[in-house]
Amino acid sequence: MDHRRSRKALGIFAAAMLILTTLGGALVGSAAAQERPTLRFGTNAADLTDLDPHFASATQDRNIADMVFNGLIRYAPGNIAEFEPDLATTIPEPAMNGTQQVWTFTIRDDAMCHASPSSEAYALTSADVAFSYQKAATEDTSGVSGVYAGITVAATNPTTVTFTLEAPLSPAVFLPKVANYAGGYVVCQKAYEAIGADGFKRQPVGTGPFRFESYTPQNSIQLVANDEYFRGAPKLAGVDFRFIADSTSRELALQSGELDVIQGLPETQFVDRLNDTEGFAADVFGVGEVVFLNINSEAAPFDDPRVREAIILAMSRESHIALSGSPVAEPVYSVVPADLVPGGLTQEQAEAAGVNYQQDLERARALLAEAGQSNLTFDLITSEQDSYRRNYEVMAEELRQVGVTANIEVVQHAAMHTQIREGVNPLVIYVAFRPVADTYLTQFFSTSGGTTNFAHYTAIDDLIVEARQASDPAQQEELWRQANTQILKDFVAFPLMYTNQVYARSENVDYGHELVSVAQLYPGIDETTMVNS
Repeated sequence: MDHRRSRKALGIFAAAMLILTTLGGALVGSAAAQERPTLRFGTNAADLTDLDPHFASATQDRNIADMVFNGLIRYAPGNIAEFEPDLATTIPEPAMNGTQQVWTFTIRDDAMCHASPSSEAYALTSADVAFSYQKAATEDTSGVSGVYAGITVAATNPTTVTFTLEAPLSPAVFLPKVANYAGGYVVCQKAYEAIGADGFKRQPVGTGPFRFESYTPQNSIQLVANDEYFRGAPKLAGVDFRFIADSTSRELALQSGELDVIQGLPETQFVDRLNDTEGFAADVFGVGEVVFLNINSEAAPFDDPRVREAIILAMSRESHIALSGSPVAEPVYSVVPADLVPGGLTQEQAEAAGVNYQQDLERARALLAEAGQSNLTFDLITSEQDSYRRNYEVMAEELRQVGVTANIEVVQHAAMHTQIREGVNPLVIYVAFRPVADTYLTQFFSTSGGTTNFAHYTAIDDLIVEARQASDPAQQEELWRQANTQILKDFVAFPLMYTNQVYARSENVDYGHELVSVAQLYPGIDETTMVNS
């Protein structure tokens, strides 16, 4: 045998094997990447509004914030009835320092701030946490600053942050302020300062399971997996978050396989139709968002309580509920929904207080005539989203029956949010969930509510403060009920219903948790979410 030929053959074989091994490794790596899918999600908005979590108020913005950011604590995935640690290692008990209450949180040491084009990834510290809550408490850098009035935040060492409260708060009031919702989300200081306040609205940087990749206006947002996430690398490669305002287009995209999850129509017929379609499922879950009318009590002629009362008496709660049907929609009798959070009015309590107003067209016409407003006409804008547009259209028809003309213009959802905060609408229908009565009342009906106090109402400021400081839960709930009653007696708001969340999905989608109630108004996409092949 020619050993030289044998060694040459072996060399050629070895080289071939090296090439095959290299190619095989690449193919295996490619296959592994393909095994981790991207979730394609269709929302009902035409575009985003603001991705800074302390300003994010529209549902689509809250959804993105939830995937990008964490709070000190979090609502348990799929169930807001339970709190658990998030960026904090534990949920502490408060201590008293004289008349002040102190909450001390220890920050976990394995949370990483995402990298961005303007900043490198780095380990989160208590300085970031303190900065974030100071930002949330500042009017110029937060839309929810009033929630943090009377609270001082400080980083006492690299892993500890303290909240010092001028007056003690119950856990039911305080803990939502530091949870993964609105001002409770923690932003990364170095990234925020590198990007700038305006840039951060389109380039959010947090510590969550997904990091922001790109934004195409009126089209989509791309999120990619944060493989350094402290709870483990996500099962998804990322989330393709698409803006599709038209409900028919979303449904067709789901059924054709272009999308995996869509925001559905808030109506029973949609739920039944999707559940009867093979390969798809519709989920109905909490939290319910309250649909309520706000009336600007400072703008003429609505500064006359007779006009405000007439507007309310023209409306029929049942007509608005019929848009969705049960169990998607259920009635509420105060702005704070008694079925969802403590402090709201039940039907019986509203009736006992004389504030369960029923449609009375004759009385409404008489009040308008008495106020000299028999031919009242005004303009309103509404979002293209069904939950807003349809309720505005029904209200316009109700008002027409008492001689009031409301001209409705449809604008993009983001534009609506901006304009109603500028006072464009004398009547504002708003759709919202807040995790505690204090937040509902503070944001929408108090001096510190700022641009979301659409009613320009200040009569319950003292009640809000008294309830906030009450240590007895029963007393606290009673004060909240008194505040809700006064709002209705002054005719500055009219609660219509709460609507549960409706989402449809391919049966291949596994959210990773049961859907009971989600504060961020979508199913909750995290590191456990998967799309099965």
